[in-house]
Amino acid sequence: MGHAGMAAAAVRHLRGRPVEAHPRPELRCVREDERAPVDQGEFRRVLGTFATGVTVITAPAGADEDAPAGFACQSFTSLSLDPPLVAFMVGRTSTTWPRIARAGVFCVNVLSADQAGLCRAFAVSGADKFAGVAHDPAPTTGSPRLTGAPAWIDCTIHAVHTGGDHLIVVGRVNALGTSGTDEPPLLFHRGRFL
Repeated sequence: MGHAGMAAAAVRHLRGRPVEAHPRPELRCVREDERAPVDQGEFRRVLGTFATGVTVITAPAGADEDAPAGFACQSFTSLSLDPPLVAFMVGRTSTTWPRIARAGVFCVNVLSADQAGLCRAFAVSGADKFAGVAHDPAPTTGSPRLTGAPAWIDCTIHAVHTGGDHLIVVGRVNALGTSGTDEPPLLFHRGRFL
């Protein structure tokens, strides 16, 4: 089974599961008289102090689709040099993820500080996210490579893991490059772009 087949199998498997957050696992090392895990609002507030880069993950249109797929993603990271792997996290309720999984490939488009509007366009659900967005096919997978993005990473889906209410998607890097500009990156910090 190829990478696209493995990704499609993972989507089929996960599609049959409930989309709500999984129940909290029983904490064997914490006694009942000890405090409960942190409040979700507090978790979000504290982790919001960590600035993250912003990307747009794209995939080519499927055989029965009119447009490519894409979504804004701030949970992207490098993972391994040998083999070259990257990872991103996507919510299990995402409507874009199944299209990317079926494609079996994706391109990570790193955004620059002046591309907050582009990020907002790809954060909207149900809209034609590619309307008026210039792009060309990434060299290996054909996934949309967004014009003006300072860097791009062309990948094949390598593995998909569950992580609570998100999926952890690992991609094997096939090709990558930069635009050669010195634009600063788009950052997300405390609920806003920097």
